[in-house]
Amino acid sequence: MTETAAALAKNSQAKIVDALNQSVAETTVTTMLAQNFHWNVTGMAFGPLHTLFQEIYEDHFTAQDDLAERIKALDGHAEGTFAGMLERSKIAEHEGKATDKEMIGKLMDAQQTLAKTLAESGEIASELGDTLTEDLCIARGQVHEKFAWMLRAHLR
Repeated sequence: MTETAAALAKNSQAKIVDALNQSVAETTVTTMLAQNFHWNVTGMAFGPLHTLFQEIYEDHFTAQDDLAERIKALDGHAEGTFAGMLERSKIAEHEGKATDKEMIGKLMDAQQTLAKTLAESGEIASELGDTLTEDLCIARGQVHEKFAWMLRAHLR
């Protein structure tokens, strides 16, 4: 049975909020990863990669807000510290220099991880009757799969 956020049982809300906080954490870490690479990319593909990395971090910045607002609609607490997000995230920061190909590979892997995390979050929401969260997760997962494909194309 489909439920609105307010109609979901508290324990259902809590499970969905936890899954969404995972998605927010990984989106936030990937946002900073893309911005780091945007600032530091060099080489023959500088122009297109600089632009692509910016497109990624701008998209992800908006996505963080969309996911966090859904958490609030579910009467949850949106985790808001970068330290907490780094601890929770399956995606790690990148420190130091990287080649353009290393940057592409790292961001591609992050996009694939995000797509999987969002698919899992969507499944949890679906099982608990929250089709609106499920829809948000499906839409975001599709964006991350597209970014993964775009990045992968640079490595072929």
